[in-house]
Amino acid sequence: MAGETRRQLHWRPRSLQARQLLAASLGLLAFLALAGYALDRAFIDVASEGQRERLRNYVYAYAGDIDFLRGGEIYTSESSPDDRFLRPGSGLYAEVVLPNGYWSSPSASGPQLPDAGMLAAREEKFEGPLSMLRSDGTRGEVYRYGLGLLWSPEGRSDEEFAYTIYVMEDAGIVPRQVRVFRAALWVNLGIAGLILLLLQGLILRWSLWPLRRVESELVRVQRGQAERMGMQHPRELLPLTESINALIDSEREHLNRQRNTMSDLAHSLKTPLAVLRSRLDAGTGEAELREEVETQLQRMTDLVTYQLARAASSGHQLFAAAIEIEPHAEQIVRGLEKIYAAKGTICEFEIDSAARFHGEPGDLQELLGNLLENAFKWAKSRVLLTVTEGERAPNRRPGLVLVVEDDGPGIPEGRIADVLQRGVRGDERVQGHGIGLSIVQDIVHSYRGELQVGRSTELGGARFEVQLPPGF
Repeated sequence: MAGETRRQLHWRPRSLQARQLLAASLGLLAFLALAGYALDRAFIDVASEGQRERLRNYVYAYAGDIDFLRGGEIYTSESSPDDRFLRPGSGLYAEVVLPNGYWSSPSASGPQLPDAGMLAAREEKFEGPLSMLRSDGTRGEVYRYGLGLLWSPEGRSDEEFAYTIYVMEDAGIVPRQVRVFRAALWVNLGIAGLILLLLQGLILRWSLWPLRRVESELVRVQRGQAERMGMQHPRELLPLTESINALIDSEREHLNRQRNTMSDLAHSLKTPLAVLRSRLDAGTGEAELREEVETQLQRMTDLVTYQLARAASSGHQLFAAAIEIEPHAEQIVRGLEKIYAAKGTICEFEIDSAARFHGEPGDLQELLGNLLENAFKWAKSRVLLTVTEGERAPNRRPGLVLVVEDDGPGIPEGRIADVLQRGVRGDERVQGHGIGLSIVQDIVHSYRGELQVGRSTELGGARFEVQLPPGF
């Protein structure tokens, strides 16, 4: 059973063109066979009907040519409707049956024709094939057409008599015509079939060319020579190419999301690890170090959980609980002050007690952590965090404005767009990965907010302002 299945799969055509060409070829052969059969039967019918009509015309020609003498003797002219009536054994015979005898054409001398009887006046009869014996002694067959007539001398109705004219033709004439016709028919049908098959193959190749183009484009995408499928395709193939492009875009987006998640996770873990390193280098006591390790391990656990949850979903919860901002900010700043203790940087808070963040706690930690870490990195001595309620809307929770400023060198206006890109650092001489601000920008966009970068009028350094719109 398995072997039979393998043979069937091996025999089955593997390409669409082969399938269509095979199906069309079988259909074409069936059509040509049926057409040939129909034409053959039609020719036989036409040939038979033509023979009957031909014999009938010969009979009427003899009827118009025959005359009778006073004694009832038959008289025929020397001419005949066909020269074959004058050649013995030609295959075309004429015979007139009289009440007291008969007359036959010169062609009937020699063969033994079938017996013929009298027909009633105006009676016509077509029959055959009838058996006969040719002059050479071989058996043959003829078709016969007869017409019953009545001869009456002018003014002497008492002397009228009936007679019958028969015309016979060799039965092999129609079969010979049929054989000639069949030979020509099947040769011509074969030539026409080959031409149609060739034309059919060209049409199939032309009609399947868009599929070959799709295949070629897909191979280019697989080899990395093209980023996506083209859109210049027939409308029947557009859903296919659009689906392939959507799949390609989805896979690339998924891959980029995974890469960004891993880089974001590494970037998030950098701060707790730096805190631990700074505490170890400072020679902190065992009890204090144990407390710091426990705190930073919990923070790293929260960061890993947050990043994994963020990678599993494409957005944030729509109806999230309000989160108080100051405790998260204090936790982050305590760690950063330990990392940058050598600079003696001080972070000041101006946080509205009514301001709340409506979203994921991990998102808030990422926003504050990356903005504050960037400020501590570039500040000379001061960092300012300002949090206020943002825009309000009827029957909706208020928005949020979060501003981080420092007294560092600031960011040139022409470099603002560059530093927001993933992997770009404001100064290549300063240690970092260049992804913190891009993480902030991604989170802000996921909350339909805006990130504005400029110069601080109060401290003189960089100013990062996050504006989140009112929520439901």
